[in-house]
Amino acid sequence: MGGTAVVVGGGIGGLSAAIGLRRIGWEVTVLERAAALADAGAGISLHANGLRALDVLGVGAAVRAAARPQYSGGTRTPSGGLLARMDGAALARELGTPIVGIPRATLHRLLRAALPPECLRTGVSVPSVDRSAPDRIAVPTGAGVLEADLVVAADGVGSRLRGQVFPDHPGPVYSGSTVLRAITARPVELSSDFELTWGQGAEFGHIAFTDGRAEWHAVLNSPPGVRHADPLGTLRDRFHDWHEPIPTLLAATHPEAVLHHDIHELVTPLPSYVADRIAFLGDAAHAMTPHLGQGACQALEDAATLAAALADAPTVATALARYDTERRPRAQSVARAARQAGRMGQQLSHPAAVALRNTALRLAPSRAAIRGILRHADWTPPSLG
Repeated sequence: MGGTAVVVGGGIGGLSAAIGLRRIGWEVTVLERAAALADAGAGISLHANGLRALDVLGVGAAVRAAARPQYSGGTRTPSGGLLARMDGAALARELGTPIVGIPRATLHRLLRAALPPECLRTGVSVPSVDRSAPDRIAVPTGAGVLEADLVVAADGVGSRLRGQVFPDHPGPVYSGSTVLRAITARPVELSSDFELTWGQGAEFGHIAFTDGRAEWHAVLNSPPGVRHADPLGTLRDRFHDWHEPIPTLLAATHPEAVLHHDIHELVTPLPSYVADRIAFLGDAAHAMTPHLGQGACQALEDAATLAAALADAPTVATALARYDTERRPRAQSVARAARQAGRMGQQLSHPAAVALRNTALRLAPSRAAIRGILRHADWTPPSLG
């Protein structure tokens, strides 16, 4: 079954969906609201499930070649004490691939390279679609109307298409955490590929890249909307007595490189990931907190599953029903687990509760951390036929 699809949103999920649809013979147009597909953002870790989805989409090898495997690391206290070690080699043996770290901009470029340039249209806002016809969807673009057999709503956590289709849904809510992040301006000497440090209501982490630079992020309990005149200076004050390489990472960063975003999530699950001929994907469907590192991986799973369903099913309606059945329970379960991980990790602020959690982590067998990752990362993608 082939057809014509419009993908609303040119992020990781939208581009991956477009790649998958083209691989099964669909004509695809990606509409991105931004005037240019800027290679912005910090870094990302991709677990086995995300990499397996990329393999099905045909871009896994290119992503692996540009990424750095994460074999060493763990979770520490602000003084540097080890709470839990990450055995990346054991994970790779279990899953057939290590977790990898890659700049988001690099991942975006690799995904775009898998699509012909004429597929991508920037500066196009899609606040709504016309679903009045039984077998087609009309997508107004400002420069005309696109008729499509399918619309993929990959327009992010603030999805306007989700608001149109589910007007009674409360939408995203503030998680209680805000994140500041950047990539260092120069290579940094690091003793681990990936590391998290948990304090009281704060987390600092880093991901090492192939060129020696690193992504760092600081996640803080905070009221929404708080912004700092000097974000980097604020972080240097906040983390000045935390262990190395945290001060070094901040010192290696240009102030203008720091990004600051409040973290919003869909606490109320969507009743469905489909409506008529619209499929919701990525943050538009299941925006989650970053505490498991699964947000992008779940979007990649969405893309591979949607393409496989459309490749096999006799009708779009049948394919979308399968997509919803396969994706909604899993993605919503991962979102709940991410929320719980944040409450027991970065968001925990009471000194007694932090001390109890730290003791539990130190006493836990090393296999426990691996089991926690396997629970979400050990996913088998469907075949595209």
